[in-house]
Amino acid sequence: MADYDLVLKCWGAVEADYNTHGGEVLTRLFKEHPDTQQLFPKFVGIAQGDLAGNAAVAAHGATVLKKLGDLLKAKGSHADILKPMATTHAQKHKIGLANFGLITEVIAKVMAEKDGLDAAGQDALRKIMGAVTNDIGATYKELGFSG
Repeated sequence: MADYDLVLKCWGAVEADYNTHGGEVLTRLFKEHPDTQQLFPKFVGIAQGDLAGNAAVAAHGATVLKKLGDLLKAKGSHADILKPMATTHAQKHKIGLANFGLITEVIAKVMAEKDGLDAAGQDALRKIMGAVTNDIGATYKELGFSG
């Protein structure tokens, strides 16, 4: 529970402006890991220089962060939230598990810069997301997806 509390103490700033945070997270993810942009078909044609400030990118980033917020607030009791998400990420979106690690690092950086998430909070986020990713992997295995 302590890990969740460390991250949640800074989460209010994310909730206050999901679109700005979400746009920053996805823009940075696509710039630092350009291959990840290909995983989002509606963003494939957007030039790197046009990502920042793109309303669709920000809106999707907001969706990602809202779901993360739900997972954080569940404090480990997230099966009902995670199972449907993992299922669509396996069957529809075909998102490999390694990509969750990439976005975790970007979220940690953005929260450190914008929201004051300190080193302990960043480590806590990594631990939480490691557990979440393991649970996603279990669902992937059940579904026969080798993400």
